[in-house]
Amino acid sequence: IVPWTAGGTADLMARIAGQKYAEAFGQQFVVDNRPGAGGLIGTEQAAKSAPDGHTLLLATTAPNSVAPSFYSKISFDPVKDFASISLMSTTCYVLSVHPSMAVKTAKDVVALAKARPGQLTFSSPGTGTPNHLSGEMLKMLTGIDMQHVPYKGSAQAIGDVIGGQIAMSFENIVVASTFVKSGRVKALAVTSPKRAAALPNVPTLAESGIPGFETVGWFGMVAPANTPRDVVMKLNAELVRALSMADIKERITSLGAEVVPSTPEGMDQFNRGQIALWAKVVKASGAKAD
Repeated sequence: IVPWTAGGTADLMARIAGQKYAEAFGQQFVVDNRPGAGGLIGTEQAAKSAPDGHTLLLATTAPNSVAPSFYSKISFDPVKDFASISLMSTTCYVLSVHPSMAVKTAKDVVALAKARPGQLTFSSPGTGTPNHLSGEMLKMLTGIDMQHVPYKGSAQAIGDVIGGQIAMSFENIVVASTFVKSGRVKALAVTSPKRAAALPNVPTLAESGIPGFETVGWFGMVAPANTPRDVVMKLNAELVRALSMADIKERITSLGAEVVPSTPEGMDQFNRGQIALWAKVVKASGAKAD
């Protein structure tokens, strides 16, 4: 189950895993896209599925890390209701502005926002997305005041930065890198703890003089809770093996993502940290789902 539309990064990750699982186990794996409600619909369906190893979920940042603090009530627990299999990849977000904007660094953006409180706008593909909350983290760490403008998707959100209607965005590197390389937006910084291979000349926000800034998007494979341990370990072994293959690594890194296979315990620990991080940002921003 992929809780997002076909054609996106999550969908691609699921198809890579499904193909390799099919080859390893001699059974067909069907990718079932169940988008809606910020990833909650498909994630909830997976949580309620039989724990027999035949239904898996492509887990992602918004429903599995952000949702517990962003929604007052959700029908699943992203830790207790799933058995982690392995992380697959992480991505970061790119602080991008229109090329004509008179700023060269993230610190310049902060200075401009301080000079014009509440006037600068930043777009996102929706309230409560990691893109939106990356902007809220910038506000939280620097004390600036900016106006969030939510859209219904990434194409519109970055489209209005390209068009000059919006000052900036924190767009996923998978989406943003194409526009950066074509010169349609200017990349000032990335949100990851280290520079991204897809945009090696773009500094991190921490390097840019905003210490403590770090947000990543992630993709991983989970099963419903109580899936037998031997089944989880078989699924983990095959996925980790697939992620070490040169052609798979190349497909994933060409998107701007970083391949990060893990143990089930490592994935659990990672997501607990992500849930805690996003809870702080959600609380500081006051952002809540309607």
